[in-house]
Amino acid sequence: MRQFSERRVLVTGGSGFLGSHLCERLLRDGCDVLCVDNFFSGSKENIIHLMDNPHFELIRHDVTFPLYVEVDEIFNLACPASPVHYQFDPVQTTKTSVHGAINMLGLAKRVKAKIFQASTSEVYGDPQVHPQPESYWGHVNPIGPRSCYDEGKRCAETLFFDYRRQHNLRIKVARIFNTYGPRMHPNDGRVVSNFIVQALRNQSITVYGSGTQTRSFCYVDDLIEGIVRLMDTPDAFTGPVNLGNIGEYPVLYLAEKIIELTGSRASVVLKPLPADDPQQRQPDIALARAQLGWEPRVALEEGLRKTIDYFARTLQR
Repeated sequence: MRQFSERRVLVTGGSGFLGSHLCERLLRDGCDVLCVDNFFSGSKENIIHLMDNPHFELIRHDVTFPLYVEVDEIFNLACPASPVHYQFDPVQTTKTSVHGAINMLGLAKRVKAKIFQASTSEVYGDPQVHPQPESYWGHVNPIGPRSCYDEGKRCAETLFFDYRRQHNLRIKVARIFNTYGPRMHPNDGRVVSNFIVQALRNQSITVYGSGTQTRSFCYVDDLIEGIVRLMDTPDAFTGPVNLGNIGEYPVLYLAEKIIELTGSRASVVLKPLPADDPQQRQPDIALARAQLGWEPRVALEEGLRKTIDYFARTLQR
């Protein structure tokens, strides 16, 4: 654990699912945390328990506009990450990824801060290589309904590495695979939250396609540990590095497991697969193991039980 050093850390998207967990971790590690969010997909409920901490500060701000603060490190997590949210206003989604990256990189350059970019496994698109190593350039539709997010994140990576080459900026880039856990938005359209909410309400569980498409699910605590370890690596190591769980499961298996764990009376209903939905998604984490000494530790069933408990409490409010 880091010792308190009065290091001031900026977390954009800090009231979101991942951002709020990261803010908690950084506070435990002895940092002064400045949380920035415009609350489009984030929620004050995720960080309300941090508001009385003297080392935590909140600013309502949209990263598509410049931000003038003094910080030592920046974690750039600002961007809606679920299809429901990022397709609601696709132009704004692209602006958040691209203009947000430009503004945060500009801030890092001005104050000489180290900066982390939360990239995504979506940069691999519907992959033709399996599992996906960081060396794979991807198979992405540049004009489809998911492109605002996929291409926005790809462009953000480009900007990060160009700032590295042109301005010698200290950068860290992680490609985050499917992550789940407490504080997921109940209506974010992702399979874990969708299935849990539908199961707890004894509603039909909606599986798109045949359910044979696979995903890898990483519990949020494991993911946050990977992010912190990446930020602590020597400056020469920039990434990109995959962070995710190598356990690969068919979507239909996930639905049936959640029905079992919730004791739900729900049944599964199959619907047509959305456009550009990837058939396979599994990280190659050899680089994370070698450079970060990191790999996920929370088994799927254990993580699902914790997430189900969270949603059961939340839906009762």
